[in-house]
Amino acid sequence: MTGLLSYLCFFATVALSYGVATLGLNLQWGSAGLFNVGVAGFAGVGAYAAAWITAAPAAAHWGGFAAPIALGWLGAMLAAALVAAVIGAVTLRLRADYLAITTFGAAVTLQLLALDLTALTGGPFGIAFIPKPFEALADRPLAFGAANLALAAAVTAAAFLALERLTQSPWGRVLRALREDEAAAASLGKAPARFRLQAFVIGAALIGLSGAMQAQFFGFIAPDNYLPVFTFQVWVMLVVGGAGNNRGALLGAVAVWALWTLSGTALALLLPGFWQARGAALRVVAIGVVLAATLLARPRGLIGERATVSRHVAQAGG
Repeated sequence: MTGLLSYLCFFATVALSYGVATLGLNLQWGSAGLFNVGVAGFAGVGAYAAAWITAAPAAAHWGGFAAPIALGWLGAMLAAALVAAVIGAVTLRLRADYLAITTFGAAVTLQLLALDLTALTGGPFGIAFIPKPFEALADRPLAFGAANLALAAAVTAAAFLALERLTQSPWGRVLRALREDEAAAASLGKAPARFRLQAFVIGAALIGLSGAMQAQFFGFIAPDNYLPVFTFQVWVMLVVGGAGNNRGALLGAVAVWALWTLSGTALALLLPGFWQARGAALRVVAIGVVLAATLLARPRGLIGERATVSRHVAQAGG
């Protein structure tokens, strides 16, 4: 029983870390309409920044300042925000598919840099022995898992409440107005480029925080953790939960992570050994089927946004 409870704590902790990334993407896409397909890149930036700041010194890679975990997470948010500011400054003039292609290319570039810059990132071997929160409780699995879950829940709640305040503020209403009708919002004196860049940077900071959380909870990172499948997972979480709604973003993160975990377990039990290597592809197919079914049954997701264009534009002008 203790083992099961410990596993459920770990499952919920990881789900909440994905929830933070989904909240960040929801600000970018659900509120501002920014088609960011580089989620994995920003999560990787946050993970490596946290590892450099908090891990002990090591000859295999740069960093190792053994700083507190809280400082590492703040540094991760700052690093992801700075990278987003640079990328956003030159890409946010693009629209729709062009922005998606550019952010995807940026994420792939960041992943390849992590793979090739061995002296900086440890290369394909990654960074190990990243300190975990509450390591003093490691010999008591249930207490250790519960403490980490409480920490993840507190961080997720703080991110959720902050975004709720932001998206319901005049700033958030301007974002939605720009998303729905940029010309009308601009005619009211709003600056599209400035608001979009702000949303892009704040969302990327949250995605970087998600990467930092996973780095600390797992205790190890490598470039293979930040392949396009990570971006796929977070996007499916948001679409299934409901873009434009922070509650939907969190619900989608938990639901899709549960399906991802259960499908992996089921495939491991059902497939013969020589098929195990193909199991990952079948998991992606399973998630794709769920996504298609959700869009057919509930096009707005489980908890979608309910608002009209005219109301957003009118509120933005107030």
